[in-house]
Amino acid sequence: MTATAPIPLMPKAFASDQDVRWCPGCGDYAILKGVQKALAEIGTEPYNVVFVSGIGCAARFPYYVSTYGFHTIHGRAPAFATGIKLANPALDVWVITGDGDGLSIGGNHMLHVLRRNMDLQIILFNNEIYGLTKGQTSPTSKRGTVTPSTPQGSVGRPVAPAAFALGAGGRFIARAVDTMQNELVAVLKRAHAHKGASFVEIFQNCVVFNDGAHAAFTDKAAAPDMQLHVEHGKPLVFGKNRDKGLILACDGPGLEVVKLGPGEYAEADLLVHDETSIALALLLAQLQPPAFPMALGVLYCDPVESYDHAVHRQADDMGARPAAQTDLQQLLRSGRTWEVGQ
Repeated sequence: MTATAPIPLMPKAFASDQDVRWCPGCGDYAILKGVQKALAEIGTEPYNVVFVSGIGCAARFPYYVSTYGFHTIHGRAPAFATGIKLANPALDVWVITGDGDGLSIGGNHMLHVLRRNMDLQIILFNNEIYGLTKGQTSPTSKRGTVTPSTPQGSVGRPVAPAAFALGAGGRFIARAVDTMQNELVAVLKRAHAHKGASFVEIFQNCVVFNDGAHAAFTDKAAAPDMQLHVEHGKPLVFGKNRDKGLILACDGPGLEVVKLGPGEYAEADLLVHDETSIALALLLAQLQPPAFPMALGVLYCDPVESYDHAVHRQADDMGARPAAQTDLQQLLRSGRTWEVGQ
């Protein structure tokens, strides 16, 4: 008998039979395309994949992929995903959320799923607005953003999702842009390969309620000079002519943009990206145009044992002990117990 090689999966293998219903021109279409392409290249069979979402425009995602899926409660997708992964660690579990769903009502769940380091791929669509409920200010809206909930302009300081994830203890933090398909697919594949919680912020355009929110670094004319594509072990250089770079600021903590060229700085003078450095990742996560480029790619990757792996390892260790050591009645009557008299 001759073994035949498996037939490579194509992106259409992950496309469902449902009509995709987002606003025309929405960045979610590009993200859906990128995820389907990444899944095909990863090669995981559709029946081993689960998508879990909360509430919002992004939360429609499970309907549009031919995998298992759960459209759950506002902000609670990480909790459902945690239960799924603990029940069946062999599944590839992806969490789909938005800046409102994941960082406002769901901020507590996001914090703890990152802190615990569950082996999940968490994809956060960031359009800096509440799209489904018609354009209110979200946790990531810039100061001055005029919306129905902030008619005089937002005065709140926005959340930086990547910095939040780092502060919560996330071990894999990355960024991508919805329409930059090659980079998006590469980041999603890296996130999947990471064993633990992978947090990917995708800058997504809401053409109806917040069009051009990311234009300062995504517009065709601005992108070459306002995007810093980080790569482990490579200098932090950017610019249309690769004539700019980052160094540690001379006058205090932080980073500084310098020019490259004769009589100026050389690439050898620049900071080199180290994706295992949380200190550098925090600095990169807070850069904002126009003073700095937006850092894209894998900002931080430093794996440790995932929560689900530790839970199952602990259970296996308990199962290997003698029966007397795992007797439930003995456990209930051990430690601080009291007899209650009349």
